[in-house]
This record gives sequence, C-alpha cells and structure tokens, in this order.
Amino acid sequence: MTLTPLTRAARLRPGAKVAIVAPSGPVPDERLDEGLDVLRGWGLDPLVMPHVRGAHRDFPYLAATDHDRARDLTEAWCDPSVSAVLCARGGYGAQRMVDLLDWTAIRAAGPKVFAGYSDITALHEAFATRLGLATLHGAMPGALTFLKDETTRESLRATLFEPESVQVLALETAGTLVPGRARGITLGGCASLLAADLATPNARPNAAGGILLLEDVGEDDYRIDRILTQLRRSGWLDGVRGIALGSWAECGPYERVRRVLLDRLGGLGVPVVEELGFGHAAQNLTMPLGASAVLDADAATLTLDEPALI
Repeated sequence: MTLTPLTRAARLRPGAKVAIVAPSGPVPDERLDEGLDVLRGWGLDPLVMPHVRGAHRDFPYLAATDHDRARDLTEAWCDPSVSAVLCARGGYGAQRMVDLLDWTAIRAAGPKVFAGYSDITALHEAFATRLGLATLHGAMPGALTFLKDETTRESLRATLFEPESVQVLALETAGTLVPGRARGITLGGCASLLAADLATPNARPNAAGGILLLEDVGEDDYRIDRILTQLRRSGWLDGVRGIALGSWAECGPYERVRRVLLDRLGGLGVPVVEELGFGHAAQNLTMPLGASAVLDADAATLTLDEPALI
C-alpha cells in the first residue's frame, strides 16, 4: 500500500478556541501558564482540559490515569466549539491511552488541527491510520523550546494562521546526507516511538511512498542503531522515497550519530537530508504530517505541494 495525502483541517482564525491536553507526562504549572499567555497573544482562546495540571497517584511520569487522559482528548475533540487540540508536552504515556480514545466519536466530529511532537508521535500515527487525518509535528505550549525560541513559536503560529507562508521548510543547519530528490507523503516523528508502534493495533504496514521524518532525544548512538535496524528488519522502511532527519539532542556527539544514520539509512537508495530543524533541539520547525511534499536533498529543503491547513 502506497501512502496518499490525508484530510487537512481548517486553518485557525483570531478568536478560535484551542483545547490543551496532556496525553503523556505532567506539565509544570509555570511553563503551561507562560505558554497559554503566548497563545492568547496570538488571539486564541485556550481551554485547558481537566487533567492537564494533574499527576498520576502511582506513576508520576503520567499526567493522570490512562482513562482520564483519553477522556480529556476525546472530549476536547468532540467539543464543537474547539477548532484545534494542542498537546501541552510529551514525555511518556501516549501509547498507554491511544487505544482508549473514542475513535468513533472522534471520527464523527470531523477534522481539526492536532499538534505535538516527541511521545505524541504515537497519536500522530493513530490519527493517520485510524482516521486518515493530517496532523502537525510541532511545538507544544508547555515545552521549553516553545517558550524560549522565537523561530519555534513563529513556525507554529504561521502554520496555524498562514500556512501558505511556510510551505518551504528548512533551516540553515540543514545539509545533504544522501543526494537526490523525491516526492512523497510526509510521516514520522520520534524514531523510538515509531519502532515501538510496530505490530500494535492499526500500525502502518510500512512507509512505502513516504517522506519519512525522523528525530529523537536521549538515545545513545548504539540505541539509534538498534531502532533503525529494527525498522529496516521489520520491512517498515520498504518503499520509503526520502528521509528528512531532525535533531538528535542528548544522543552523544553528532558525528558519531551521523555515522550511524549514514550506515543505517544511506544504503536505502533514497535522498536523505540531515539537521532539517525539527524535534528536540533549540529550534523546532512545525512539520505537517500526511502532506504531499518534495524532499530536495541537494538544496536541503522540504517543500509542501499544498498548505498544511485549508
């Protein structure tokens, strides 16, 4: 099966209500409050769901119980006054609650903007495979990068309000790992989450026809090797048309990581761009998922055929 473009949501307008959810880890109050102020400064009306400021009694790495986190996201999505659902932060836990979402109700509510990254990769995959909805791999209002970096904030703001202005995605850090040019459908996110998603309900059979986005954080070079080797051995990378690599923060010296990336991905016969500027680094560009795009490894750019939102 070859990937095709997914259904896009509508862009946001000033005054739009955006629901804030915490599908994974707990969110420090001061960071969330600062992020909410940024959203209000954009003219948005943030609605914080009930368990965003909570913490699981037994597992402090979770914002709340699996059922409560799933209920928050389902109710946010099904609220007809809500135009977008933004994840407050990543962490860990999305895989625990993804199968508890009311997918029938979410499907009936129709397409909306959904944004987040890191652990939220599990939800991006679920929205794509279960509903055929395009999503945004991008900054979260409770994440430090969103609070500290203007480029990160502006990338998300422009994508939400003026998506035609950010159809060419690149940073000056980007470079060519494997030359070439390819067209495909964007997918991906955090590499370890993609590997963990294999053989789970509604997982993709492979990335055929895709422009694969990969990044990660806190993984030693041998662990990145293991993750990419698993994706290769499982056949999940069969038919991929191009690969865009983001950041590998806290993964050791980049030259060591780069050697692993070249060794594991260079032999696939597809163009590969490195350091494109998304993920856990100091700057995090918003990358639309489920969009038709051209990856030009020689120019180190990813160009969307259409705006991320309609």
